[in-house]
Amino acid sequence: MNTGGNYEKRGVSSSKEEVHDAIKNLDKGLFPNAFCKIIPDVAAGDVDYCNLMHADTAGTKTSLAYLYWRETNDISVWKNIVQDAIVMNIDDMACAGCYDHFILSSTIGRNKKLIPGQVLSAIIQGTSKFADFLKSMDFNIHLAGGETADVGDIVRVADIGYTAFARMRKGDVFDIDIKEGAELVVLSSSGMSTYENNYNSGIGCNGLTSARHDVLEHSYASKYPESFDSSIDKKYVYAGSKKLTDMLLVEGESHTIGSLLLSPTRTYLPFIRSLFNNFRPQLQGLIHCTGGGQTKVLKFLNKKRIVKNNLLPIPPIFNLIQSESNTEWSEMYTVFNMGQRLEVYVNKGIGNEIVTLAKSFNIDACVAGYVENAEQNEVRLESNYGTFIYR
Repeated sequence: MNTGGNYEKRGVSSSKEEVHDAIKNLDKGLFPNAFCKIIPDVAAGDVDYCNLMHADTAGTKTSLAYLYWRETNDISVWKNIVQDAIVMNIDDMACAGCYDHFILSSTIGRNKKLIPGQVLSAIIQGTSKFADFLKSMDFNIHLAGGETADVGDIVRVADIGYTAFARMRKGDVFDIDIKEGAELVVLSSSGMSTYENNYNSGIGCNGLTSARHDVLEHSYASKYPESFDSSIDKKYVYAGSKKLTDMLLVEGESHTIGSLLLSPTRTYLPFIRSLFNNFRPQLQGLIHCTGGGQTKVLKFLNKKRIVKNNLLPIPPIFNLIQSESNTEWSEMYTVFNMGQRLEVYVNKGIGNEIVTLAKSFNIDACVAGYVENAEQNEVRLESNYGTFIYR
């Protein structure tokens, strides 16, 4: 699936077709359709156990954090970047049934001339603080140190990533098997859950290259040339009309554009733990809608069509991005999560119970569609802006 559009013109890809082509012949692990690769228990050699190792970063959201920090001197923005990178790991692993007992290692590359020690300290301290936050909800996460390197020749500002490791029983692995007739429940990425202290725009950690360039005004290009790839056509560089400190009214409260673009990626671990504890026999699939947005599920289907005909309302941040860029709505749904970042596929008749569970965490949710057989894998997305078919 190649959606093209502005995202590709900025040198990035939501579908990562080249990456998937490069790894297509690699071993897919013990459970080929699990959300994460599962390997034998090389750590302890127990045939009843298996291992997971997952690596991810905050992507170009670090460039946005750099801009906001330089413009406002608010160093606390870096702790949200830490959360972004960690959640991209542990929530992926949770979709494979592994939602506890993580070992975490960081990999931080910085341009020392631009990222001083105080920022580095904020990042490292932010790691400990987020681990403590998870521990406060009875999740076991162990910090194993990491690597911090001054690599200004290859990193413009900073690259912040983590690798997570876990060991679990094979019998606890959740292998995706989405069947005809299943109900689709989507969970909101925006709002304020019971374990969050501030409004979350729902932006997550995908599509930030487009979000940054589509929304922010061109003056940032000359002021911070280190914040973008100089090979990008200038008409796609900071092509919006907004400043980071401009305000947007959301649910009766004003927020800066910068803070909305930098909302930390919500973790769904508390919900997922409760989901497995209460509904595991009825579960058919868990999809973390990151790269590929609303088309992520395509990689986990076997001749099925997902009909999405009742998605949650689009949060204001995504409407802002679209209005600033005039990006086709069909592309928006592949680049961004569009306000629903977790999909739960369950047996028919169970959907409303999953919605009730999500709302117990003050996370909005709804039964958003269903599954039917098809000649080829397909997502049919019906929205107020048209019906889009993705294969």
